Amino acid sequence: MLITELKANEVIRAAISGKVFVLNCHGCREIRFPEHEADAFQAELTAEGIVTGIFTTEYICNDENLSVILQPHAAAIQAADTILVFSCGVGVQTVAAMYPGKRVVAACDTYALPGFQGVTPLEHDCKQCGECYLNLTGGICPITACSKSLVNGQCGGAKNGMCEVDPSMECGWERIQKKLTALGRLDVLTKAPVQLRNYATDDLVNK
Repeated sequence: MLITELKANEVIRAAISGKVFVLNCHGCREIRFPEHEADAFQAELTAEGIVTGIFTTEYICNDENLSVILQPHAAAIQAADTILVFSCGVGVQTVAAMYPGKRVVAACDTYALPGFQGVTPLEHDCKQCGECYLNLTGGICPITACSKSLVNGQCGGAKNGMCEVDPSMECGWERIQKKLTALGRLDVLTKAPVQLRNYATDDLVNK
């Protein structure tokens, strides 16, 4: 189980660019999804004339199902510069992998609660850290893609693009660098301040 909390409006606005397609996931909404806050923010963007489409569905972490149900919205997605995703981190990573050439923005932070988390696929993972970094890292989670969970990577121990800790695993930070370079957004990292992780938000169960 999990809860999602809307990021500050100014944080979301700083991450989006140009026209926006909005994707809402209500798959785990019975736990906590900021529906009213999300609707209000989306209404603001719509009034500004920058929204190409809004689609709400369940469990966007199921990539096979998502690819099918988004087909009718292909034109609206193509017309958008940014896909703004209101979901947990697994959903955002799923969308980012599905649209590698698009700017995919996480609108929410994800917090953990004990129990079952949606339809979590093996391809992506969210540690529910409460301070999602996906907008800085091209939709690739540094907490789960890096064996050391570094938020200011990389460590320097990678060899030939593979992880120092697990040589069978591709270095997460090399993946992030490649993704941002392909998007023309490497400046997101070079201009960002040093990230200080707040471990107090890591797991609400421990509070």
